[in-house]
Formats: sequence, C-alpha cells, structure tokens
Amino acid sequence: MSILRQLVKIINQYLKLYPIIAINGPRQSGKTTMLKNSFSEFEYVNLENPDIRTVAESDPNSFLEKYSGNVIFDEVQRVPKLFSFLQTKVDEDQIMGQYILSGSQNFHLLENITQSLAGRVAMFQLFPFDLEELSAADLLPENFEALIPHGFYPAIFDRKIPSSSYYKNYIETYIQRDLSQLLNIHDLTNFRRFLRLCAARTGQILNISDLAKDCGISAPTAKSWLSILEASFIVFRLEPYFENFNKRIIKSPKLYFCDTGLLCYLLNINSAEKLTQNRLFGNIYENYAVAELHKLNAHRYEMKNFWYWRDSNGNEIDLIMEGNGSFDIAEIKSTKTISEKLLKGLHYFAKIYPEKIDRKLLIYGGEESYKVKEIEIQGWKDFS
Repeated sequence: MSILRQLVKIINQYLKLYPIIAINGPRQSGKTTMLKNSFSEFEYVNLENPDIRTVAESDPNSFLEKYSGNVIFDEVQRVPKLFSFLQTKVDEDQIMGQYILSGSQNFHLLENITQSLAGRVAMFQLFPFDLEELSAADLLPENFEALIPHGFYPAIFDRKIPSSSYYKNYIETYIQRDLSQLLNIHDLTNFRRFLRLCAARTGQILNISDLAKDCGISAPTAKSWLSILEASFIVFRLEPYFENFNKRIIKSPKLYFCDTGLLCYLLNINSAEKLTQNRLFGNIYENYAVAELHKLNAHRYEMKNFWYWRDSNGNEIDLIMEGNGSFDIAEIKSTKTISEKLLKGLHYFAKIYPEKIDRKLLIYGGEESYKVKEIEIQGWKDFS
C-alpha cells in the first residue's frame, strides 16, 4: 500500500529554490518510503549501512564526487563530518535540488545543519499519517475511539500489524538504539517508568520537579530525558502564550505525545472501550487534536506558531495557532454534545484580544461540522 504524502508537492516546489532539502521526523514515519516512491529520479544512499558509512567518514570528498547530485542521503546524522563537505560542494556547484537529506534525530540533524548548511537548506518534518492522508486513502475508521489507540504509523496500516505489538517493539527499539546514541542511560527500567509517567501527564501543565520526584530521579535528569524524547519526536511541549509578564498568566508548558497510539500503549489502553473508560479520556482526546493539528502544520508547511493560554482563575484556551499576526483559537472537548458552556473560553479570550482573532473553533467528539454565529464547530475528523 502506498499512500501519497501531502508533503511531496511542497518538497517538489522547494527543490527549485534550495540546493539541499532536509527531512526529519520520527523513526518509521514513512520518510524512506516517501523518498523512494516520490523521488525515484534521485539515487538513494543509506548511511545506516556500515560499509557506506565507513567510506563517507574516511574520505568525504571522494564520497561526494561519486554522489555528486540528485542523491538522497538517508540517516545523514550518522556521518556528522559530511555536512561541512556538503556545504563546500553545493557552494561550488550552485545547483538547486542537488541533495535530499533525511534523518530521525532532530537534535543531531539540526545541530549539524545550523553549523554548516544554514541558508542552503529547506527543512521539513514528516510525521506518521495525518487525517487528510488517511481520509484520501479511505482508511479512517468509523469513530475516533477506534482511531486514537490504533495510532497513525504507516506500518500499522501497510502491514496490518496489531498496534500493541507494533508499539511494544517500537519502544524497545527506540530505547535500545536511539538512547544509546543520544544519552548514556544505564537504568533502562527507570527510563521506561519515566516514559509512562510522561504519558500520564498528557495534555496537562508540566511540572518537571514533580515528574522527577515520581520517577525517583533528579530534576536535571528529568529535563535531559525530556529533551531527548523531544529530539526523537516522541513528545512535544506546547508553550503558554503571554504578551507580558502578568502574574496571573500560567507560564509552564503542557506536554503532548506526537502519536496517540504510542500514548495509549504506554497507558495500557488497547481498545475503544478502555479509552472511553480511562480517567484521562479528555486529556487523550485533546492530545489527539493538538497532535493532529501539529502534524498538519508540518505537512502543509504552514509554519504557524502553536500556544495555549490559561490564567490563574481557570480561564483557558486549549490551542492558539498564530500565523501572519492573527490567531485561530480552539477549544477541544471529547464530548459529542454541544452546549453553550463549552464556548466560554473562546468568548473570554476573544474579549482580551479582539483585534487578533481570525477564527474561533470548537473541536468536539461528534461527527457533524457546522457554524454557530462566528464559531466553527468541527467534528473529530474534519478539523483543520
């Protein structure tokens, strides 16, 4: 099964504007499949291959003479010294769309690009399938209760791997492989506990000190481990929005997982019934919506800034999407029944920043999408 990724069209546009295109994202999000299927005119070189990697490391100049253009270098972060030679190569050749780079570790890839390739590269992120891609391929289930624990990783759809089996192996591979490269963690049991404790905090304001205490580790260790989870595209943080340092505004981030299937696996949720009965059901649905909009932002290359807002009186906006100086604000509720009280936060925030609001959205668990006055009511598969 080959599902067309919507990022392909945008990458093709930028191949005409930059000598290098770089794509990163979670492991197994479909980067290699997309590159091989949609950019078949490029020669594919996998730097995970130890023989190829040895040649690239030992003689980068000769390596780039052999692969002088129309080349995909996959897992390019495995050969950090290659980046400075790529800089020299593209500066000399002045050819647009000369190389496509792909990697799965945000920290290492960004670090090397910032140091060597700034101004020469257009950066993209590919996540697991988004709702639009699944809908276009007629792969959406009948309800979100089935979709959320199922997850969005391509292999689950392509090979029909049971979600629980897939995520078990995904986590073990991630811990054994990526963590050994990124961080020297000796106590893997403690790190597994840390992952599950993060899952139990999804959609909530993050308190690093409490997280560290519950895991039995120091706060600096918790910060370091969380940064690694972010660099590996396991989690992301949503920062609060504030224009000034008003003491009444909450200033700690909220924590979300990039994929709800992985989140549910860590919470031992493997069915729609377990999902709806879980005490975190509302938080998980919020994670689903925020993560989906996060993916769409990347796949459409919209480059919006995402925030949330909450004050000390409990007034809150679940998601602020900022683009071109204006806000789309969203409340996210798992309920399938609309009531006026669900709109309270939207009305309150709109009074504070009336000149900045473009769209007001209520994302809920129902099927129907419609508009009530100036508020867009969006069902579980229609929000954007």
